[in-house]
Order: sequence, then structure tokens, then C-alpha cells
Amino acid sequence: MAILSDLGTEILVPACAIVGIVFSVVQWILVSRVKLSPERHSLSNSSKNGTAEYLIEEEEGLNDHSVVHKCAEIQNAISEGATSFLYTEYQYVGIFMVAFAILIFVFLGSVEGFSTKSQPCSYNKGEMCKPALANAIFSTISFLLGGLTSLLSGFLGMKIATYANARTTLEARKGVGKAFITAFRSGAVMGFLLAANGLLVLYIAINLFKIYYGDDWEGLFEAITGYGLGGSSIALFGRVGGGIYTKAADVGADLVGKVERGIPEDDPRNPAVIADNVGDNVGDIAGMGADLFGSYAESSCAALVVSSISSFGINHDMTAMFYPLIISSIGILVCLITTLFATDFFEIKAVKEIEPALKKQLIISTILMTAGIAFVSWIALPSSFTIFNFGSQKVVKNWQLFLCVGAGLWAGLIIGFVTEYYTSNTYSPVQDVADSCRTGAATNVIFGLALGYKSVIIPIFAIAVSIFVSFSFAAMYGIAVAALGMLSTIATGLAIDAYGPISDNAGGIAEMAGMSHRIRERTDALDAAGNTTAAIGKGFAIGSAALVSLALFGAFVSRAAISTVDVLTPKVFIGLLVGAMLPYWFSAMTMKSVGSAALKMVEEVRRQFNTIPGLMEGTAKPDYATCVKISTDASIKEMIPPGALVMLTPLIVGTLLGVETLAGVLAGSLVSGVQVMLNVVVRCVLQNRPLINSIFSEPGFKIQLSKKQDSGFFRFIVITTITTFLLFGFQIFLK
Repeated sequence: MAILSDLGTEILVPACAIVGIVFSVVQWILVSRVKLSPERHSLSNSSKNGTAEYLIEEEEGLNDHSVVHKCAEIQNAISEGATSFLYTEYQYVGIFMVAFAILIFVFLGSVEGFSTKSQPCSYNKGEMCKPALANAIFSTISFLLGGLTSLLSGFLGMKIATYANARTTLEARKGVGKAFITAFRSGAVMGFLLAANGLLVLYIAINLFKIYYGDDWEGLFEAITGYGLGGSSIALFGRVGGGIYTKAADVGADLVGKVERGIPEDDPRNPAVIADNVGDNVGDIAGMGADLFGSYAESSCAALVVSSISSFGINHDMTAMFYPLIISSIGILVCLITTLFATDFFEIKAVKEIEPALKKQLIISTILMTAGIAFVSWIALPSSFTIFNFGSQKVVKNWQLFLCVGAGLWAGLIIGFVTEYYTSNTYSPVQDVADSCRTGAATNVIFGLALGYKSVIIPIFAIAVSIFVSFSFAAMYGIAVAALGMLSTIATGLAIDAYGPISDNAGGIAEMAGMSHRIRERTDALDAAGNTTAAIGKGFAIGSAALVSLALFGAFVSRAAISTVDVLTPKVFIGLLVGAMLPYWFSAMTMKSVGSAALKMVEEVRRQFNTIPGLMEGTAKPDYATCVKISTDASIKEMIPPGALVMLTPLIVGTLLGVETLAGVLAGSLVSGVQVMLNVVVRCVLQNRPLINSIFSEPGFKIQLSKKQDSGFFRFIVITTITTFLLFGFQIFLK
């Protein structure tokens, strides 16, 4: 029996979710104290050196009321553009949700001819489970619930980011530390809201479904899997639509504005500059929020489904059954403490302290979460239990499950640090890419491609080790909770990830508002650190998606009664080839979509520069709204084919060629997709303009690393390698 009682579990999970929501509200209140209205600074409030302080205020623009008005005006334009895009996108996504919900209901209900009679359970034939029609109805409801929660997560993230960008700009007048805290607190609002809302909605849905299902936990948690499907389905369209929007606007603004016209980035004369800033919010904030929510929901549901047909479900041990939710609950508390280190316990005083402060968030949260997982595994799990393992029950110890979650957690940290190594200007890879710019675009592209391919190696080994450890200890349940371990610090990860686009927007607003070069240097420093940490967040998302996909693949194989996937079978091998091709087909479609949308944007920007008198001189105002509309219309139109490819391929392959071929397709796309995505994430260094500029701005730049910088990283790699061999040896010893 577990130490934690069922009543304690029923209190702990919702209480932690509510604490997360309250903490996010507190952070939002603190950010809202930065007013987007002029404030008078009198000499009486200038402390001891009144005149000196007043002169500093004048130099930094603290008393320039027109700057504040401009910042507020630009923020409103960005917010309106982002809101308009999401409303338009959600109309199309809403149609998809309804159509796919009907499809789910028809497919699941028709399995038993829409029977209303109880049927033998799939994994325990001696027990009777709820009818197929009920499972179809509740699965459809949970799908819609997951989709709505995903939409809400993306929308709230976007609203928070657009609320905070101008406030970060205004705080940059007081110093880089003030601006950092504002941007990070705003990211924390999004991170905690998403983690807490996702946990709370899932917990409430389970308890409501339990009213009907009663002791039929197999049917209950199989129906709840729709929650994860809904979240990931909406995330797909959010990432594709938002990604096409932001890249089309970015390319259009840079090609015409910077390359052809020779004006600075984010220059207010550029008609596409507002669309570019809107894109940061709808792509990197709303899209990423929905994406990580989808991974979180899927990993939680996968773990719940597997455990429902194990001893937890058979014995109706609710505390052990809710082990995945308890992990997420403790993760919220851990991330809360971690956030205070960045916002309250320590103060950023110099530009060079920004990136280390963000990296410390990852380290602190991982260390604290390791202790939290150990504590949870001790109080919430019996000392010994059984886990479903492809038709049999595998005996597992609670300390083994702790190692499964810990393996995922630390694999995420390794992926984060490796991504940071390949995207930070502190180390040689990015400096090599920067130096290659001296000889032209060709060498720059070659170095960037090589860097992207090389960056995949260590993260793949980290994922492979976590899979080996997790599967050896607890089969597919171990992999599911390993993915949950990687996402257990999702609140901190999202705070770091959202910090980047907020800082990027802050820099754009500073440029458009005509603020001093000193302010722009501060916002560029925030943006450069944010670009690196945003890549870290994407690495976390891809690593967790790989583990979740494997866990769901195991669930599919078990449900389809496939004992082995034989690659020597022609159907399976064909599926592997087709599946490995799908990520490239998907990437080609999205890249072509970006190109088509960017072409329309370039033509519009050129038209305005050529036809609006006084635009280049700054005496006329560009038509920002038309560029925003072009990006919106193009991204909505172009997101449908890639989304349809992903959603329809399993249905078509499974229906026409059978489950064995579908198993091959899923396995091939999983393996290929992880490689492609990790490669693409690190290649974002090629567009990291503030970071590259900061390297070239250093006096005497000549790619000369101190021994401390690279040797520290490679010591980390050596330790990781030794640990890997020890884990393999430990496994062999146990067997």
C-alpha cells in the first residue's frame, strides 16, 4: 500500500494546480504594475542626487511621454494583429474539431455496431466493461475537451506575450535587470497557466467520467486518451499555421527592408514590421504553448492507460494510478521555487548574466525535481507492483519507476545543454558559423548545415539511453513516465521559451518607437539570450515528443494485438520507408507554403515602397494592416494540406493496407522525424541576428575560445558517456 492516502491524492493534485494558477496571477499583477501611460518623475523622487538622477532619466527617456505613447500604440497593433489571426485560425480549426470528433465517434462506435450492451474487457475477459457506444461518446467528449484546452493555452500565451512586450521595452530604460524580470515573469505567467490548467482540466475530466464508469477503469482511461489526441491535433495546426505566418512575415520584411532598401531591422518604415512582430507571438508563443500542452496531455494519458490495465487498475489503487498526475503536481511546486531564483532571490545587473541565469533555471529545476520524484515515488507507490507488458504483467519496484522518471528528466537536461552548446555565442560552433559569414552566404550555409547535422548525435544518445533504462525497468509504462519526467518542469521550460519572443518584440518596439541606441542594445542582449533558450525549449519539446510517440506506438501495437513488428515482412518494410519519408514530405509542404506566403509579402512590401510617396523618407506611414492580412490569409490557406497529410495518413494506410503496414509507417516516421526536428532546431542559429551581431561587435574577434568554455562542456560529455556505460552495465548485472 502507498503511504499517501486516496484522500490525500484527491487534495494534492487540484491544490497544486490551483497554486500554479494563483502564482501565475500574482506574476501577471507584478508585470501589470509597469504602466503603458506617461508617469511624471519629479526631483523630489530622485533620492539623494536629485539633479543627477533627473539627468539620467532624461538621457534614458524616462520623461519622454511621446515614447510611452508610441510603445502603447505599437503594442496595440501587434496585439490586434495576433488576436485577429488566432480568431481566424480557430474558426477553421473549430470546423476540423467538429468533423474529426464525428469521425472518432463513428469509428469507435461502429466497432461493435454502436452496441449499448456491456462487453468483455479487452485485457481482462473475466470482467464486463461499458458498451462501445459509451466509449465512443466519452472519447469524443475528451477529444473536444483536449482541443479546447489546447486552444485556450495558445490564446492565453499570446495575450500575455503581447501584454508584456512593450512593458519590457519601457523597463529597459531603467536597466537590463528590470527588463529581464518583466520578460521572465510574463513567460512564467504562460508557463504556470498552461501546466496548471492542463492538470486541473484532466483531473476534473477523470472524476466526472468516473461517475458513469465506476469500477470500469479500463474503459474510463481508454476514453480519457481523447484528451491527449485533441491537444496534439490542435497543436499541429497551431504550429504549422503560426510557423508559416511568422516566417513569411520575417522573410518579407528582411528581404525588402534590410537587403534591398538597406534600412535597419524593425524600422517603422517597413510595412511588414508589425506582421513580423505578430508572427513571433502566434508562432513561437501560441504555437509552442499548444505544442507542449499536446505532449504533456499525451504522456499523461499514455501512462494512465497502461497503468489502468496493470495492478493499479485491477486493485483500484487510486493514489498509484494517479502517479503521473502527482508528478506533474510536484513539478508545479518545484517550478514555482525555481522561478523565484530568477525573479526575487538574485538580481541581473549586467548583460553577461542573462544567459547564465536562464541556464540556472534548468539546472535548479532538474535537481529539485529529482528530489521531488524520489519523494513522490516513495509515498505514492507500493514497494512492488505489476505493469502491463505486451500481454503479461511485469513486476516493478517503486525505486525502478523513480529511475524511469529520472532518466527522462535528466535526458531533457542533457538535450537542453547540448542545444545550448550548439546555439550559444559562448562556444565555438556558433562562432564558426559567424566567422563563415566573412566569405559569403555559401560557406555560411555549409557551416550551418554541418552544425545542424552534428547537433543531433548526443541528444539521440540521451533519448536512446532513457528509452533503454525506462523500458528495461517498466516496459511501455516506464517510457510514458520518462516522457512525463522530461515535461515535469514544463512551467519553467515554457517560461524560458516564452521569454525569447517577448524580448524579441521588445527590441522591435524600441526600434519602432525611436528609442536610444543604448536601449536597443539592452533589448538585443535579452533577445540574443532568448534565441538560445528558445532552442533549448524546442529541444525539450522534441525529446519529450519522441518518448511520448514511442509510448503511444507501444499502446497501438498492444491494442492492435501485434506481438512483433517484423521488418523483414514486405508490408512492414514498405511502411518503414513511407514513414521515414513523411517528415520530409511534411517539411517540403510547409517550406513551400512559407515560400508562397513570403512571395506575396515581398511583392506587397515592394509595392508600398514604390508607390507611397515619402515612405523611405519617413514622412509617410506604411500600410501595416495589409501585410498582416496577407500573412494571415496565406498561413490559414497553406496550413491545411500539411495538417491533412498528418491526420489522414494513418487512417488511409490502416484502412487500405492493414495494421502491420501502419505499424511500419508509425515507426519510420518516429525515427526519421526526431532526427529532422533536432537538426532544424539547432539550425535556427542561422537566423540568430542579434547573437551573430554580438559576436562581430567584440573587439579583436578571432574565434579564440578559452579552455574553460569548451573543456567544461566536453567534461560534461565524458561524464555522460561514462554514466551511459555504467547504466548499461547495471542492466546487464540485473539480468
